[in-house]
Amino acid sequence: MPELPEVEVTRLSFASRIAGAEVVSVRMGLPLRWPLGCSPDALVGRRVAGVRRRGKYLLVDLVQPGGLLLVHLGMSGSLVFAAGLPAPGRHDHFDLHTTAGQLRLHDPRRFGAVVYAASEADPVAKKLLGRLGPEPLTDAFDLAVFRAALKGKRTAIKQVLLAGELVVGVGNIYASESLFLAGIRPTTPAMRLTGPRVARLHGAIRQVLANALSQGGSTLRDFSSADGQTGYFQLTAMVYDRAGEPCRVCTQPIRSLRQGQRSTFYCASCQKP
Repeated sequence: MPELPEVEVTRLSFASRIAGAEVVSVRMGLPLRWPLGCSPDALVGRRVAGVRRRGKYLLVDLVQPGGLLLVHLGMSGSLVFAAGLPAPGRHDHFDLHTTAGQLRLHDPRRFGAVVYAASEADPVAKKLLGRLGPEPLTDAFDLAVFRAALKGKRTAIKQVLLAGELVVGVGNIYASESLFLAGIRPTTPAMRLTGPRVARLHGAIRQVLANALSQGGSTLRDFSSADGQTGYFQLTAMVYDRAGEPCRVCTQPIRSLRQGQRSTFYCASCQKP
């Protein structure tokens, strides 16, 4: 699944090019996870004011009149933005034709979504965005608040991170990597973490996500940005998807387990309960 770094890399790859463009037409393919929420023709003639990100959602702001499109890449989705794209294939489910180029959502598994909302106060937008935690690479991700919130969580720390309520966008890859960097076993109950360990985790989350952004995100299967670039963070991953391989720090074999139907990777020597 594209996580926060991949979504931000995608945004950066086309946001400046589509800003100011006018919507010429909209094509809908097979149904996605949620309906668009308006007639495609209702978007024609509007201009793209800009593209923001909230967690794993891209927010395409529209003007004349207002509104926004909330775009989620789901499990396997990707966006491409270019002029003169070829005819859509069976996995191309949304095309936003603009005067600057064509934005296309490609999603083989159709877990992605493009949803229209009149504003962020719209019930549709509030349902999708309202419970998201603070952005990890901003000042909103406050250490004291994070520490206090963890004290009330009996759940395993990795599951708390994936839930997205205390900090948004730390998906499966980067949760495993952050916990390794902080030296914390993924199964440790969140409430058992001491102040110093929480501080290390807080810093590790920021460091891992910043590193992933600088490396274009992770391309495990088919992720690429809207201009076709792949990421290479996975080449330097310390534990993710390395079960049985030697730890890059202590040489002990990396272990794996299942948590909430997701694969977790960790080093039993470097990461303490």
